[in-house]
Amino acid sequence: MKDTMIKYSLKKKGATKDYPFGPDPVAIKVAGKMFALIFENKENCRLNLKCDPIIAENLREQHEAVRPGYHMNKKHWNTITLDGSLSDEDVYVMIDHSYDMVIKSLPKRVRDSLTEE
Repeated sequence: MKDTMIKYSLKKKGATKDYPFGPDPVAIKVAGKMFALIFENKENCRLNLKCDPIIAENLREQHEAVRPGYHMNKKHWNTITLDGSLSDEDVYVMIDHSYDMVIKSLPKRVRDSLTEE
């Protein structure tokens, strides 16, 4: 599951893999800004994703596997436990949203360079 989410995240334009905290977790960044943090232990795999605060609250209410961001700003980040209760497609939509949130916060020239086809 971890490898699937890393591969999907790295398909995003400008996405890079980084290990700022040691060999685990894996941070996925765009233009030096993190949009996904993926970590795994013996019990489960979890994914921290940036999220609009209103959407974050709704997701937490709808899905037991979605909680406030572990070791992150709880207003702007969610932690998704990849336990099979959410489909890969549901998680991909959350990754897309996180990437888009980070892209929107970048300076215009950087944003433009990432959105050019």
